[in-house]
Amino acid sequence: MKKEKTTDEKLISRLFFRLLPFQMLLIAINAVNGIVDSLYASNVIGEKAMSAMGLYGPLNHFLYAAGIMLVGGSQILYGRYISKNHEEIQSIFSVDLAVTALLSVATSLILVFAAAAGLTGGFVQEEEIRQMLNQYIYGQAIGIPALLVGQQLFAFLSLENRTKLTMAASISCLVVNAVMDHLLVVVFDMGIFGLAFASAISVWAFLIVQATHYLRGRSEWKFSFRACRWHDAPMILKLGYPGSLSRFVEMFRCLIVNALILRYVGSVGLSSFAASNSLLAVFWAGPFGMMAVSRMLFSVSLGEEDRASLIEAMHVVCTKGVLVIFGMAAALSLSAIPLTNLYFHDPSNPVYHMTVMGFRLLPLCMPLSVVSLNFACYAQAAEKKTLSVILPIVDGAVGVVCCSFFLIPLMKMNGLYLANILNGFICILVVIVYAWIVRGRRPESLADLMVIPDSFGAPENERMDMTVREIDEVTDISVHVIDFCLSRGIDRRRAFFAGLCLEEMAGNVVLHGFTKDRKTHSLELRVVHSGDAVILRLRDDCPPFDPTGHSKIMEADESFKNVGIRLVFRIADDVRYQNLLGLNVLTMRI
Repeated sequence: MKKEKTTDEKLISRLFFRLLPFQMLLIAINAVNGIVDSLYASNVIGEKAMSAMGLYGPLNHFLYAAGIMLVGGSQILYGRYISKNHEEIQSIFSVDLAVTALLSVATSLILVFAAAAGLTGGFVQEEEIRQMLNQYIYGQAIGIPALLVGQQLFAFLSLENRTKLTMAASISCLVVNAVMDHLLVVVFDMGIFGLAFASAISVWAFLIVQATHYLRGRSEWKFSFRACRWHDAPMILKLGYPGSLSRFVEMFRCLIVNALILRYVGSVGLSSFAASNSLLAVFWAGPFGMMAVSRMLFSVSLGEEDRASLIEAMHVVCTKGVLVIFGMAAALSLSAIPLTNLYFHDPSNPVYHMTVMGFRLLPLCMPLSVVSLNFACYAQAAEKKTLSVILPIVDGAVGVVCCSFFLIPLMKMNGLYLANILNGFICILVVIVYAWIVRGRRPESLADLMVIPDSFGAPENERMDMTVREIDEVTDISVHVIDFCLSRGIDRRRAFFAGLCLEEMAGNVVLHGFTKDRKTHSLELRVVHSGDAVILRLRDDCPPFDPTGHSKIMEADESFKNVGIRLVFRIADDVRYQNLLGLNVLTMRI
């Protein structure tokens, strides 16, 4: 058996990449719909429609920021309470949906009023583009409530590990948008309003598919006004706003950058930037999906005060995650010309060459962003207020805007693309400088960069971690546990019971959980001596199984089966089971 001072890397890595595709789907929904819309806009409606869609970009950033603020705050609270207070989670779920619904409806009404009152004239002077922008706003406003509420349901379904349902909702959204785009734009000739209305219909389909799970009563969490503890609303916003801050300030960055493009390049530059961004937005689902998974892992690790898992989650995303995104970015850069041909076909047109360079340079931002996004996410979950505010502001606006002011006048669109790349290096520098200042010395490890307090989690001398991957390793568990307990001054009787309980439950997982399917599994064991208690934790990635739910059945069974498990439930003062993000977590207190 391999004793480890840190958590099992393979377990965290497998969990990370198992959750990642489904989180990417949520982020990719708007992006793919945006690509389909932009293709219809550039090839059917015209180049000015692309400009109008580009002008709507800041509003999209605002909506995403609002959604991620509520998702982030509710997920962090979920992680804190999942192992302690289920009633509180019911309140968090209900309050989150209620606040989201109110905010989304209010936003839709404000946007419609602004378009109808002609307030969009401050964003663009050309009348034809302004009218297109207004029509686009009208269509999009219909779908805003479904978009924001759907994001919240997706987040909670992910925490419940309902991956098939989230997949079905995502596919429904994409299919409905593609079909409705063709019908409304090509068949019924509804122009740019048709594009926006098609997107609205698709996000309503996205919401309805997910809502069926809750309406049928299949979810552990149910919406209820009675369950709402409204003091949770400020806490959700407080914990969530740092994660959305980057998107909020990005809205202002878009306004400033759009103004610089129009001044130094012209509307042709805006069209090329909108084209490259609309397609790359799908691939940005990679970095942002990683951030969403990390937020869940960080939140649960912080809630359990699991220092090792916290560090390992960051290690996985900063190594394997960055490597995956680097490969994707390289492929995009090499495919710049065929990607440009999806939008523009005349190489003699300036917009063609600007778009080619956009596809070549902008993907290089992605690997750098993985590091900065996940450190910002960690700072948010750990409530490191200074870093959780400074890093999103630098990433969302300051870095790009400052560089753009100098580079766009000199290098035109290439200056903007280069500004985005430099922004990634600036953000990483912010992380290093912050850790250096707080620690008072140069950071020499990932734990130093994360500025994890020395007091966080059980110290190494108060805990023992083991990883089991095969049945032969089970037989040594009780010996190691007993030795650890005795070294901590625990009486021999409790030390023996602790070893017996952990070995019995571990053997049950290996014999039954490991053989349920053909996948490779691992079991992570932890023993913690806290105060007067010995806490035993088993965590595995096998199919869900709740031994506490079978305890009453076993008590009624007078046969000699499951004698070991019966004994565990009689010895332990408390036994609790949870399925966290698809992992079985069993905690026993001796």
